[in-house]
Amino acid sequence: MKQFVTEESFWELFPEAQIGIVVAHNMKPTDEVAPEDASAIARALAEANGKADQHLESNTISQNEVVAVWREAYQKFKTKKGARCSIENLLKRVLKGNPVGSITPSVDIYNTVSLTHALPVGGEDIDAMAGDIRLGITEGGDAFRPLGEDEDAPTLEGELCYRDDAGAICRCWNWRDGERTALTDDSKKAFLIIESVDPARADDLAAATDQLAAMVQRYLGADIFAKQIVTRDNPTMVIDE
Repeated sequence: MKQFVTEESFWELFPEAQIGIVVAHNMKPTDEVAPEDASAIARALAEANGKADQHLESNTISQNEVVAVWREAYQKFKTKKGARCSIENLLKRVLKGNPVGSITPSVDIYNTVSLTHALPVGGEDIDAMAGDIRLGITEGGDAFRPLGEDEDAPTLEGELCYRDDAGAICRCWNWRDGERTALTDDSKKAFLIIESVDPARADDLAAATDQLAAMVQRYLGADIFAKQIVTRDNPTMVIDE
């Protein structure tokens, strides 16, 4: 059995945070996704790039509320210089007229949800994880190979990250995914995460979590093994048998 565990060190920093989790099992590999479903995902991503404009009231990325809350959050733990929340990186592309393009069906789905709701969304391959996945402050030195890079970049002391028994999974909370557990064309079990640090956006988080589950079920044929909003009062959940 594998679990997702949010540690007390996380809640001490963000007591009102909420994390929407969707656990999808038996996803179709990319080459088994029907052409009409692949087209539907592509259209949804294109529409989400357009919808993202509604969250951008300023041409200065940091002055938009959906980004400002994460800039503030990133001041509360040690980060690699220049690290930014994933939603800031996506919205910055939209702001510059450089829409987020297609990667794989599963990644396209979570980017669609992220852009639609202006919340950071990520995904990991459960089968590639070693033991439980934990979110908390680390002592540093966790093994980590950034996605698309050739050199290791271990975590820093005092950094907030997702990690398992083999090392870090995503650094600086939701900044950078690792090569080892990244979703691929052949991933069958996905751990999908949506984070919110703004209590006023609880309804948005719930809607985003529902949309994410619905899309992976409809277009990737996944079984939704679990769907939950993780809070300080409900800090753990089972993600695999």
